[in-house]
Amino acid sequence: MDEQNLPKHIAIIMDGNRRWANKRNLPIKLGHKNGADTLEKIVKHANKIGIKYLTVYAFSTENWKRSEEEVNALMGLLETYLNNFSKTADTENIRIRVLGKIEEFSQDLQNSIYNTMERTENNNGLVFNIALNYGGREEIIKAVKEISNEVKNNKLNIQDIDEKIFEKYLYTVNCPDPDLLIRTSGELRLSGFLLWQTTYSEFLFFDKLWPDFEEKDLDYAILEYQKRNRRFGAK
Repeated sequence: MDEQNLPKHIAIIMDGNRRWANKRNLPIKLGHKNGADTLEKIVKHANKIGIKYLTVYAFSTENWKRSEEEVNALMGLLETYLNNFSKTADTENIRIRVLGKIEEFSQDLQNSIYNTMERTENNNGLVFNIALNYGGREEIIKAVKEISNEVKNNKLNIQDIDEKIFEKYLYTVNCPDPDLLIRTSGELRLSGFLLWQTTYSEFLFFDKLWPDFEEKDLDYAILEYQKRNRRFGAK
């Protein structure tokens, strides 16, 4: 691995928790639990090898359509995960940010989210972004509404709006675009994840289900990334 050519920002669509549980005749919540355990290992490994930003798709705006039992189990797991991992992240100098419509969660989960972000905000190691209640189209519409309001209130001139201005209204403000996007479970789509930000990202798809993803798989993904010639639209 060329340590001088690491992707600065890696994004991951963590897919396959439910299929992992179904293959083993286990409750779905155990699939999510094992997926959370995998995530913790990958976050620590990314920080160890020098990745600066890691953004994961944990819960989409469409995931509310799942059964009430599964959604409730996921919410409980998220709250526990944030409360526990924030302590580890703090000791390992990891900063945690949550991207998405946080206000639609329960008050207890909102408290866990804000406490976690506040607790780790001064850490200067890996920036770990967790996309919760996130949708790429929703994010873009949110930005358009906020920009429109700024124009309406004479705080922004239409002529001044460009890509850099627009990006200030995205959830990922102050984060570089992902260099590498990874999706597990064999699916070959974005599912609404970081639609604006992944314009020139390199994509890599794994047949592995997320709970089976290992540190060596992340290393392999980085090695594959380093083989690619990124031209950003140039010849």
